[in-house]
Amino acid sequence: MIKSNLAVLLAERKMRVSDLVKETGINKSTLYKLYNDESVRIDFETIDKICLALDVEVGELLVFTKK
Repeated sequence: MIKSNLAVLLAERKMRVSDLVKETGINKSTLYKLYNDESVRIDFETIDKICLALDVEVGELLVFTKK
């Protein structure tokens, strides 16, 4: 199972989803789904923008765990 680590990354930076929306231009509902780990799919462009904005690697944003 792939889990989103966005909530942790934002907390570490003392950022809110709205801050990331302003910085990336990504739709708020898209980021909230990822933040709440409710996404079922995500575009490479979205991953790219988030990684650039937070200065992280994909493996820090999305983590694979066995059920």
